[in-house]
Amino acid sequence: MTDPRPPASKNLVTTDWLAARLGKPDVSIVDGSFYLPALKRNAKAEYLAAHIPGAVFFDIDAIADHSTELPHMLPGATKFSKDVGGLGIARDDTIVVYDGAGLGGAPRVWWTLRIFGAKNVFILDGGLPKWKAEGRPTESGESKREPRKFEPEFDTSKVANADVVSMALLQQSAQVVDARPAERFRGEAPEPRPGIRGGHMPGALNVPVTGLIENGRLIPPEKIVEKFKAGGVDLDKPTITSCGSGVTAATLWFALDAIGKPPTMLYDGSWTEWGGRPDLPVTTKD
Repeated sequence: MTDPRPPASKNLVTTDWLAARLGKPDVSIVDGSFYLPALKRNAKAEYLAAHIPGAVFFDIDAIADHSTELPHMLPGATKFSKDVGGLGIARDDTIVVYDGAGLGGAPRVWWTLRIFGAKNVFILDGGLPKWKAEGRPTESGESKREPRKFEPEFDTSKVANADVVSMALLQQSAQVVDARPAERFRGEAPEPRPGIRGGHMPGALNVPVTGLIENGRLIPPEKIVEKFKAGGVDLDKPTITSCGSGVTAATLWFALDAIGKPPTMLYDGSWTEWGGRPDLPVTTKD
């Protein structure tokens, strides 16, 4: 089965590539689906109903830091090792992540696995929608893999907190790029989480993630460059990605990596933290 369009990133694999490797013990397939409550989609229920054969479910709300009220913050290395090893994934595996939207939650899982030291992590180009559209096999229920030992190497240098972001904006040492829709960035549309102010960080730039995806696939590299430049991003300067809660910030990361301009950091708390803290400045002006 020939796909007329090649993957837009070296970190994408095709459905043909994955289909030829189903069942191989050193290939871990991961369903990384995630949906905001407003979409009224249950990622785990959809996984149980139909997933790529052998895929395990990576729940970003479960494999997270539960000592904070902020959603799906990165866990510590010990918890990550226990949870991901329990899924049957080892750090040296070839790991392929996909999701039910095409390119939704998968980049967050891809980024998280890389932050904890996995080197061979890829995203399935087109995700589950493309896999199903091509008539490829799925299975129901929960896939079980033998527990493995995941030895994490947590790269904290690539994770920003509010203090780091504040300093970057103040000193203009890095560009903060927000993936949220323009209406939310300008404070014209409400935030999906209650109690979070509308608007954005003074000095932040806006590149809505929806403009980087077409039919569940990452747009071609030359179009990625155009979108970031249109958002005022200097691709040769350091970048910190942000969004609503750290999920689509990883999609910005994935897109920038595809054009050879990976960000320096991702703001894990993102707007849920910033907009929820009255001590941090907010603006609705460009």
